[in-house]
Amino acid sequence: MPIVVTGISHHTAPLEMRERLAITPDAYADKVVELRTAVGLLEAVILSTCNRTEVYAMAPSGRQGDIDAWLLQQGGLEPGEADGLVYRHEGRDAVHHLFRVACGLDSMVLGEPQIMGQLKDAWQAARDAGGLGKFTDRLFQRAFAVSKDVRTHTGINDHPVSVAYIAAILAGQIFGDLARKTVQLVGAGEMITLCAQHFRQKRVAGLRIANRSLDRAQALANELEAEPMSLDALPERLHEADVIVACTGASTPVVGLDMVREALKRRRHRPLFMVDLGVPRDIDPRVGKLNDVYLYTIDDLRQVAEESQERRQGAARDALVTIDHEVREYLRWLHGARAAEGLRQMRGQAERDAEALVDRALRQIQAGGDLETVVRQLGSTLTHRILHSPSKRLRQAAEEQHDDILRAADRLFEPDGSLDLESEPDTDDGVDDEDTGLSDGLRAVRGDGGMS
Repeated sequence: MPIVVTGISHHTAPLEMRERLAITPDAYADKVVELRTAVGLLEAVILSTCNRTEVYAMAPSGRQGDIDAWLLQQGGLEPGEADGLVYRHEGRDAVHHLFRVACGLDSMVLGEPQIMGQLKDAWQAARDAGGLGKFTDRLFQRAFAVSKDVRTHTGINDHPVSVAYIAAILAGQIFGDLARKTVQLVGAGEMITLCAQHFRQKRVAGLRIANRSLDRAQALANELEAEPMSLDALPERLHEADVIVACTGASTPVVGLDMVREALKRRRHRPLFMVDLGVPRDIDPRVGKLNDVYLYTIDDLRQVAEESQERRQGAARDALVTIDHEVREYLRWLHGARAAEGLRQMRGQAERDAEALVDRALRQIQAGGDLETVVRQLGSTLTHRILHSPSKRLRQAAEEQHDDILRAADRLFEPDGSLDLESEPDTDDGVDDEDTGLSDGLRAVRGDGGMS
């Protein structure tokens, strides 16, 4: 049962497609339940940001395609519509992908920090919905730790560059000095908070925050010395702003075409710089066709972001070294944990069989049975029971020509000549725990400690 990630991102899909597949954070938990029920998954996490929508899961063999189909259904897409847009990574590639995402190496702006909060929200929602299991929980916990290590030691955050930062830079390039300009922010989430901070550093003349919840707008305005306003007041006051940045969780545009037309008329066609950071979009795309409007979507900022990333490339290379090491460590733990589960089941069944057969042998001896005959029968029957299932599976593998299983069996059952029949039996499996990564699992099998 490999770890699988299925999704789309700004690397593979345009904004219009990402909008259709976007899932709001407040819907994560319900969607996790829906996904697990539809596909039959024990563990699943859903992540959806401006740049990506992804599913991380422990998927039974043959069910990975069902995850793809479920994801496409979220946007009402037919399989042909998404050809070349949806990607899937399994096993090591899936772990590597998540660690890169957590470190900001897969973001539009290299090293951007917002993704960590978004990942933690996805992890928490999956946990609340019962979709977080031993393997995905450990996976995300390691992703958080890797991100912290990379951001602390590689210097990837030494030159802060984010979409919010780029929006402020572009506004300065269009208007020059922003000291006499008014900035209208629409929304009150993390991205808008970052935009407000960057524009405040530019010493803009006015900073306003409009939000559906006036209390939330007021709270953020108090932090940033800005003016709060309700979203209902936006149409009447839009003309007062020179820069408009929108990022809400609305499913339809909150800044409409007629609203902007009216604002331009009242501004006597002085230019407007508008940035739409929402997915789905918060500004009607037709606004971009109006004269005197400079409208940028989150995808339009990609080129600027790429230019800004050059300063972080060296740090990113250092980060990949750390990520490669941590991927190996996680897979080492994962394989050990999965092997331990198999060992636990095998040992448990063998012990139950042995106990039943010993009880039967004792009854036979007490009833006057020949001791040697009873002991030999005990050994023969126990051997048969232990080898029955593996023998059956190997015959089936041979018939179906599963060479990988046969090769594994050759290695697994190859005699090593190390068993001393005269010595006291123990539960040492003859494996160096630290070298193989089975320490947690073997302790659990031996009964001297649980798995972490």
